[in-house]
Amino acid sequence: MDDLSEEEAGYGIGAVARRLGVPAPTLRTWNLRYGIGPSRRSPGGHRRYDAADLRRLEEMNRLIHAGVAPAEAAREALRLRPSETGRDSRMEDGGSDVRAPVRQVPSPAMLARAASVLDSPTVADGVRAALDQYGVRWTWHQLVLPVFEAITRKDLGIDVEHLFSDQVLAALQPLVEPPRQDTPARPVLLACAEDEQHSLPLYALAAVLTVERAVQTRVLGARTPYSALADAMRRLGPAVVFVWSQQDSTGDPAPLSALPSLRPTARVVVGGPGWWDGLPRGVTRVSTLDAAVSQVMEALA
Repeated sequence: MDDLSEEEAGYGIGAVARRLGVPAPTLRTWNLRYGIGPSRRSPGGHRRYDAADLRRLEEMNRLIHAGVAPAEAAREALRLRPSETGRDSRMEDGGSDVRAPVRQVPSPAMLARAASVLDSPTVADGVRAALDQYGVRWTWHQLVLPVFEAITRKDLGIDVEHLFSDQVLAALQPLVEPPRQDTPARPVLLACAEDEQHSLPLYALAAVLTVERAVQTRVLGARTPYSALADAMRRLGPAVVFVWSQQDSTGDPAPLSALPSLRPTARVVVGGPGWWDGLPRGVTRVSTLDAAVSQVMEALA
């Protein structure tokens, strides 16, 4: 039962999602990744959030919106004293406060060396450790981009670049939650320009929007024909359309003029170094992840 007035039975995930303004899939991710989830069961055996669980989630949500990485926000929320949550915050297995061991976050040089010898497990562990401890933005700016720069500067090869890209993508994809079916919110639609195969920046942006801002996203991915993008726009009615072009060969802005006009309107934002001059009127170009997030949130306000 999801009625927040029925505290004795606990709160269902739908009620908590509505109260916090956080999608239910995000709450499930926080539970799986950080151990901050429901601690009560209903008579029928369903997991339920109690008042203390709700207080921790409220604190985690507040910290994330203040710019704290999700893993650190969860750790801080789990440290709330019993007087701050309304019940004993210790684990139910005897009172011990058990947390998963913190994995070491590698330096860009260490991660580049692992990629250079095609050590996929080490690359994967390093990227996931950074995401867990510092969040998507920090990982993207302080780890992913410097490693790509090192791969290019040292001419380590396309095989190394592809291995690193694949591992980063595999770490980001679970953070991009599937769309909720019970929300009327207009999503953010993300796609690569037609014939553009570099989709990693789309997933970085979608992960930030999902994890930090609880924004519903749909990622169409690499090599999205403009006709398919137009069809998706008509079907979904997005609030924002973000299109990425990495290569000069995919950066012709002319097809953007043929995208459908929606009511309500959708803001079109483009990113990437591939775009030529002469963007259509009303199309905004951004050059950083933070600028893209700002444009999206401005459109959603």
